[in-house]
Amino acid sequence: MMDTSGILWLFAAAFGASALGGVLGMASGIFIVPILTLLFGVDIHVAIGASIISVIACSCGSAAPFLKGRLTNVRLAIVLETATTLGALTGVFLIGIVSTEFLYGLFAAILALSAQQMLARRREAPDAGAPATAWATALRLHSSFPDRALGREVHYQVGRVPLGLSLMYGAGLISALLGIGSGVLKIPAMDAALRLPIKVSSATSNFMIGVTAAASAGAYFVRGDIDIGIAGPVALGSVAGALLGARLLLGLPADKLRVFFVIVLALLAVQMFLSALGVSLPGGLK
Repeated sequence: MMDTSGILWLFAAAFGASALGGVLGMASGIFIVPILTLLFGVDIHVAIGASIISVIACSCGSAAPFLKGRLTNVRLAIVLETATTLGALTGVFLIGIVSTEFLYGLFAAILALSAQQMLARRREAPDAGAPATAWATALRLHSSFPDRALGREVHYQVGRVPLGLSLMYGAGLISALLGIGSGVLKIPAMDAALRLPIKVSSATSNFMIGVTAAASAGAYFVRGDIDIGIAGPVALGSVAGALLGARLLLGLPADKLRVFFVIVLALLAVQMFLSALGVSLPGGLK
């Protein structure tokens, strides 16, 4: 059991991680798992379990502001979630089979990939005029949203749905193994394959991540990897942070935050890679 000070630190860490992650549509797990394992010395499987609970809480907490602001493409989310959930269920069968060292290494690779994608998107303008595809047109996935920064309605078309579904399957599989909510992979997939504006990608990802996490939460509970003493304050802090992140996304451009994210993700990737190699970090990190 943690003391009061430890619980407050968990709450504060989860709050900050969720506020930052919420701005770009990433569940707090992308930050919470490294924080719990590296700073609090929590076993990675317990950290992943707490992260999955926080992912579900974040999705529920931030969904309303995005829906009200018409940033979430609900029809697209439902279509993509079929592939993501299938991938998450596949990942459930691999839980316990994959070694801890491999999980650390895979997480480091995902963090590095996320940093690279964010840096690339920082230099690109949102592509709101991608050519329509037969799938997207038949499923009526094209939509629009009010952009406060531009002061007008932005219309966009969804492209390359089959490629998007394939990438979502992989995102769901990795989500089940790492407890990261798969937003770190969904956002690049939506940008690269579906050609969505960044705000739509972020809001739609936030809407989806809770369903993906719920598909694998039961398995972690049965395995005994859900520690209420850790998951409780993390979930509460995540909800509060997700609400703040949602409001920031609605009113602020994300470009200025991306450089900071790249630096943070790169540092975390290095730390997790060292942990995969069994290298102890200074200052009590492990």
